[in-house]
Amino acid sequence: MDRTLAADLARLPELLEATRRAAAVALETLDARPVVVPAAAAAPHDPEPLPEHGTGAAAALAAFRHRWEPRLSASAGPRYLGFVTGGATPAALAGDWLTAAHDQNSNSALDGAGQDLERETVGWLRELFHLGPEHAGTFVSGATMSNTTGLAIAREWLGERLGVSPSEDGAAALGPVRVLSGAPHSSIAKALSVLGLGRNSLVPVPTLPGREAVDPAALDRALADTPGPAVVVANAGTVNTVDFDDLRAVAALKERHDFWLHTDAAFGAFAALSPDHAPLTAGLDASDSLCVDLHKWLNVPYDSAVQFTRRQDLQARVFQNSAAYLGPLGDHPDLVHLTPENSHRLRALAAWFTLRAYGRQGHREIVERDIACARALGAELSGDPAFRLLAPVRLNVVCFTLAEDPTAARLAALREAAAAEVFVTPTVLAGTPALRAAFSNWRTTQADVRRAAEALRMAAREIA
Repeated sequence: MDRTLAADLARLPELLEATRRAAAVALETLDARPVVVPAAAAAPHDPEPLPEHGTGAAAALAAFRHRWEPRLSASAGPRYLGFVTGGATPAALAGDWLTAAHDQNSNSALDGAGQDLERETVGWLRELFHLGPEHAGTFVSGATMSNTTGLAIAREWLGERLGVSPSEDGAAALGPVRVLSGAPHSSIAKALSVLGLGRNSLVPVPTLPGREAVDPAALDRALADTPGPAVVVANAGTVNTVDFDDLRAVAALKERHDFWLHTDAAFGAFAALSPDHAPLTAGLDASDSLCVDLHKWLNVPYDSAVQFTRRQDLQARVFQNSAAYLGPLGDHPDLVHLTPENSHRLRALAAWFTLRAYGRQGHREIVERDIACARALGAELSGDPAFRLLAPVRLNVVCFTLAEDPTAARLAALREAAAAEVFVTPTVLAGTPALRAAFSNWRTTQADVRRAAEALRMAAREIA
């Protein structure tokens, strides 16, 4: 064994304790650190050459803390409101550390404990989102891979309806495909590109006036104009305004039209945890496939998502991996046969830990507190003449812009001026440049809302 590696093995408990202390300091100082480090301070260093001879884990830790840690954002903290980014609850963090320590490749019944744990966790998530037992699920890396997996199953369903097998003969065997959606997330077009269906197969359907929710009557007409079977991508929480399609009305169209219903509920599915907001997710169970992103509102570390489907038989047809060293496909396929990944990290463990530790009620409290924080920031900004809300605060996202001259350049200046105290991300809504503040972190409180609002006000004065 390499001498340095052997020395690290001999003092492994000491090294893990040093790492624990470094992690504790990073988390304890979240509130005091800049939410995003100023661009000048975060400028990249010249790359160092690969060491010929290593100096051990303690030296690597010291080098990381000196060279890279000061440039990292406080994205685990309560005022990182960009994208839709959760943190990691204490239990989820513990689960993630143990995931690395046990280092399972949870894909096969030949070593089955990991995939058994994942199936238990998927069952808990199914209950959390009020899905029926017909929905089978697997963990994947994020919403993009969840959407891609769901649409891969949809592609195989299209083949089943047309008497061909895209998994065997290629996507060209399907001929032209139409994928209909009102306000799809960008990952949908990316998935269609990866799957060989093409971005141009995505057909926009009109949305309701002033909304991002699809117009069911317009969708009905578009389906009537679609030759052969189609795919519909519904939204349970759009990225800009957290708007929800009427999922029951969309599903009811199956009585007249032949289509696969994929629902992108990356973070909107968590509305099901709150009795006041659960009606938004009514009809979610009618989906043929479903995307939920867990490193958002479940507050588990990156990367983690789950995908559900009613047709796991088609899923296994797409992703089956035939090799002598793997178990047979069978009626209950191993995880290796269900996603694009042969290597399958035990990412379910962090989700298992946080669900086991805090239960439905603990996660409901996080969801409802974040919704209250979003509404409070919306009220703060709507009461300030410098800002204008572009949509009502339906759930956990505040979409806003400057009241005067809301150009992309001015909004970028505003965002950068406030970034030490609050991080928000840019968007465009109905042609208007805007900013989004998304609340999904378990740490965020009303005190953070007040700090964020004041930082945005000061930034608006600074760029005026």
